[in-house]
Amino acid sequence: MVEIRGLRLRDLGAIERIERRSYPTPWSRSMFAGEFTKPSSLCLGAFEDERNALVGFLIISRYVDAWHVMNIAVDPDQRRRGIATMLLERLFQLTAGNSQRGYTLEVRVSNADAIRLYERLGFKAKGVRRGYYTDNREDAVIMWKDPILDLLARGQEALGP
Repeated sequence: MVEIRGLRLRDLGAIERIERRSYPTPWSRSMFAGEFTKPSSLCLGAFEDERNALVGFLIISRYVDAWHVMNIAVDPDQRRRGIATMLLERLFQLTAGNSQRGYTLEVRVSNADAIRLYERLGFKAKGVRRGYYTDNREDAVIMWKDPILDLLARGQEALGP
């Protein structure tokens, strides 16, 4: 069983371990600590109940009227269990009344699994950032999820053809 709850500074060691195993250019401890202290950030962790071990995390910041997914990672040994989906769905619940413009993120063009996950959750590709990733100059797909358009689409589905 996995519980989603707010991250604390004491979780930084576990966050760093997952980050280093997940990304070729991991964030530094100070980058994470900086997000923890920003009033516009929301930092969520996925913890396994039985071990109280961090298995994934999500860092998001509010910019004007949009939420920007800054970082999301799941321990490589814990992937394919729906943990990233749980983190994002909890985010959508927590920010439901405060997401007028929606959510945005960047993802490597080569990360087909992540792109499929985001698309399944309502994100759509809206552009490309050329050479975005510093380790290999790979492009990033810019994705957006617009909660107003999602509501309209669900309303159309309910009305039928």
